[in-house]
Amino acid sequence: MGEQGELAADQHVRYIVTAEKKKDSFESLVMEHLRASGAYWGLTTLDLLHKLHAVDSAEVVDWIMSCYHPESGGFGGNVGHDPHVLYTLSAVQVLCLFDRLDVLDVEKVADYVTGLQNEDGSFSGDMWGEVDTRFSYISICTLSLLHRLHKINVDKAVEYIVSCKNLDGGFGAMPGGESHAGQIFCCVGALAITGSLHHIDRDLLGWWLCERQCRDGGLNGRPEKLADVCYSWWVLSSLIMIDRVHWIDKEKLAKFILNCQDKENGGISDRPDNAVDIYHTYFGVAGLSLMEYPGVKPMDPAYALPLDVVNRIFLSKQQ
Repeated sequence: MGEQGELAADQHVRYIVTAEKKKDSFESLVMEHLRASGAYWGLTTLDLLHKLHAVDSAEVVDWIMSCYHPESGGFGGNVGHDPHVLYTLSAVQVLCLFDRLDVLDVEKVADYVTGLQNEDGSFSGDMWGEVDTRFSYISICTLSLLHRLHKINVDKAVEYIVSCKNLDGGFGAMPGGESHAGQIFCCVGALAITGSLHHIDRDLLGWWLCERQCRDGGLNGRPEKLADVCYSWWVLSSLIMIDRVHWIDKEKLAKFILNCQDKENGGISDRPDNAVDIYHTYFGVAGLSLMEYPGVKPMDPAYALPLDVVNRIFLSKQQ
């Protein structure tokens, strides 16, 4: 086990850049792994490992813009796919990484997201209308990165998220929905971005979140489930935003993540000895970032982007 004690950063970079060693174009990474979201996971991981220059930024930006729908202002998950708010956030986050928000018609993109807010303050993911607190976070995060949060009814958006709070301190996908770490991250993140964290019972939620740590050091998403590397991000970032991260054993969690690495070929899996994928590679490295692991850039827990990228957006001139 001692062998697993450190981050195989170079192998992870190679794994991401060569998209599972089958093809070597950036395009194949995107096709291979949930398209625009795959691009965001892979590229953010590269940036956290100080290796964003390993890809051709012009090629990435061109590809991202080929997924744009100028008539609606939204982005699809791939060329020719329908627009959805999830992929719109992924596109904006990737452009933030490369400092290329200048290629966007910011008002048009902001209007697309704004148009997805419903009367009760909730958000739909696309024109078909599915409602979920994930979409509240995604919309709020997108608009904030574009300096356009004022375009939505923020008070109503916050009110809707608060209506999804449960007696255990957590949050669900909709009012009455079961508490789940992924939804909690979305709700806490949205409340953090809108300056509304006072609506959270920090001790109650902090207790629910720190109870997600399993015997093996990993974190699960809800009671009675197995630990999974991806929750390293969702649980930890939530704990950091509510200032209760000292309630878990970070050393054991770091060890769990490091034990999920393929140290030879790169990549991180959901749990030890399983097949690696880009999704868990991102969440594993992001979790280590939140624990200030050496050699990994610090990450902003609310915006899910490297801290220097977020600072560049908000400390530069307000557009």
